[in-house]
Amino acid sequence: MRLRSMAALAAAGCALALLGACSSVKETHAYQAETFPSDTPFQYYSSKAPAAACEVAKRALLSQGYQVNDSKPTNIQGEKYFRPTPDKASRLAITLVCLPSNLGTAIYANALETEFEMKSKGSSAGVSVSAIGSLSLPWAADKDSLVKVGEETVTSTDFYRRLFDLIKALDGDDE
Repeated sequence: MRLRSMAALAAAGCALALLGACSSVKETHAYQAETFPSDTPFQYYSSKAPAAACEVAKRALLSQGYQVNDSKPTNIQGEKYFRPTPDKASRLAITLVCLPSNLGTAIYANALETEFEMKSKGSSAGVSVSAIGSLSLPWAADKDSLVKVGEETVTSTDFYRRLFDLIKALDGDDE
């Protein structure tokens, strides 16, 4: 009897230790890793005025097949869709903001990649007759739809370098 109570006490102690370990795991948040460095790949400087610099940036997006939304002269939004496989798709949305700076204009860029996957949803039809009961049969046609599975800010330095290299080439600046 004494052995049983000692075993039960030991099991309870292990359970409490495990519960304590689970509750001590701290959740990490994305903002905790944000460092805000002053040297950033998200900006480019042009000697042009903000509206003229944004016009060049708009032409850069258009030249690469981006659909440019109706935008303000100093705020450009463009997006392009990709379909790498039949069951996956992605959207790349780019926002460019042109603000005055002591060098002329600072063009700030931000790109957001959204991933989609094809999901099938079968349909079923149901019939209910009070004397017999209900009957549910699968429908012959499946309905496929793209479902958003993820979204992430593009942080690749190379991506922004390529974008700003094109803007610089179209801009005509010799920086």
